[in-house]
Order: sequence, then structure tokens, then C-alpha cells
Amino acid sequence: MDTSAASPSSSSPPAWRTCANILATAIAPAIWGSTYIVTTQVLPPDRPFTAALLRALPAGLLLALYCRRLPRAHEWPRLVALAALNIGFFQACLFVAAYRLPGGLAAVVGALQPLVVMALAWGFDGARPARVAVFAAALGVLGMAALLLSPGATWDAIGVVAALAGALSMACGTWLARRWRPAMPVLAFTGWQLLIGGALLAPAAWWLDPPLPALGAAQIAGYAYLSLAGALLAYALWFRGIAMLSPVAVSSLGLLSPLTAVVLGWVWLGQALRGVSLLGLVTVLGSVLAVQWAMAGPRPISKR
Repeated sequence: MDTSAASPSSSSPPAWRTCANILATAIAPAIWGSTYIVTTQVLPPDRPFTAALLRALPAGLLLALYCRRLPRAHEWPRLVALAALNIGFFQACLFVAAYRLPGGLAAVVGALQPLVVMALAWGFDGARPARVAVFAAALGVLGMAALLLSPGATWDAIGVVAALAGALSMACGTWLARRWRPAMPVLAFTGWQLLIGGALLAPAAWWLDPPLPALGAAQIAGYAYLSLAGALLAYALWFRGIAMLSPVAVSSLGLLSPLTAVVLGWVWLGQALRGVSLLGLVTVLGSVLAVQWAMAGPRPISKR
């Protein structure tokens, strides 16, 4: 008997544990959705690379000191590449978009992430995605387009390009993080990526951003929130989720970021969504649920 044909459910975790992992991972994009309102309403203006640096570097330093686990020599090249994709380049693009676009609009461009991860997993791993997952992710992109092209939307080209580039970077980093995961605890893996990514951001913050002014209590609290909650906690949950769940399922949870951004914009800034924009948001959220449902079921073993 060919044991490779055994039902995958025999080695699958219990449904309650999968749900718990999904909910824990979903906290990360929910926190990231608050980045936009904190950036535009609390932080000093026009300093995207400084904001990215102060988000990543302190959190990475804290985690690296706490874990006291140095990467081995052969782990450094992949760790630097992951740090550049998941932290350095992504955070720079995220804050450029946050300063230039409304929060919900900037966050929803990430709807491309699940499709990119599916394409990578299919092309390089032979993991053909379920049709429902592909269809749902495509609907997420249509929802993104509805938000971008609605009559009331305001956007600029640099902000949209930055948001798209950040989504592609994070998608590649999410896929590679599972393939290249070194034999180290999740917190150490998270901390070193944040530390290296923060170091990569330092030259851009130094050369391209104006110096920081004297910071008030609210601005100090804003930077602390972005670092402790938005980096240390959120990335630890995100990389834990990558280890526990399918990369496609994890990347689709990133679409929860628009929900947080839009709700916060509605509650504090009166940025209500109506008509086509509201339909686009509902479509994006529906695609998240559909991808999770599709990826939670048993999947056929790919024939390579």
C-alpha cells in the first residue's frame, strides 16, 4: 500500500487548533491596519523612512537581547534576504504609502498578496491552489480596484506604486519565510529580521528624511506603539502563523488590514464608505473568509 496516498487529515491538526492559529495570526494585520491613522494623525509629517526605522530597530533589538540566540554562519544570507523583504523594503513602502494615501486605500492594495503567494507556491513548490482560493483572491483584487477607482477616492501615483511594491515584497517574504525558516525560536527569528531590517533602513532615514523635531508625549507614544505592538507583537504572531499555516492562508489574512484602517478612519476621521467603495471593502473581506475556508480543507498531494 502506498502510504503517500493516505488522507492528509490523519496528520492535520484539530480544527479548533487551526482556528486558534488563524485568529492569533489575524491579530497582526489588524494591528498593522492602525499604522495609517497613527502615521497621519500622530507622527511628525513627511518622515516615512524614520518611522519605518523607529518601528523595526528597537523591537528587533529588544527581541534579540531577550532571546540571546545568534544566527549560525550559514543562516545569515537567507536571514538578511528575509529581513530586506519582510521588514526593510516593506516597511519603507508601507510608510511612503501611509503618508500619501488614505488609510483604507493604502491598506487594501495588499489584496494582491494572496495571488502572488499562490503563484510562487504553484510555480516553485508544485502546490496547485484550490480553485475556490484562486477565485476568492481574484475577487479581493477586484475589491481593491473598486476602492481605488470609486468616484470619491483620492490617491497619488507614488503612494499606489509604493503600496503595490510593498505588497509584492511582503508576499515574497511570506513565501520564503516558510521555505528558509532556520532552526531557531520564532521570537529569535522575528527579532533578527527586525534588527537587520532596521539596520537596512538607517541609511535611507539618515539621507532622505529631515531630522526629527522635538517630540511631544503623543508622538513618543505613537512611535512606541508602532514598535512594540506593530512590530514586536505583530511580527511574532505573523511568523508564528507562517510556521503553523499555509503561506496562502497567512497572506490572505493580510487583507484584514484594510478593515482596521477603514473602521478607524470612519470612527475618528469620518471617512465613511458608500456605494462602490463599500462594495469593494465587503468583497475584499469576503475573499479573506473564502481563502481561509478553501485552504483549511484537505488538499490533494501534488504530482511533481
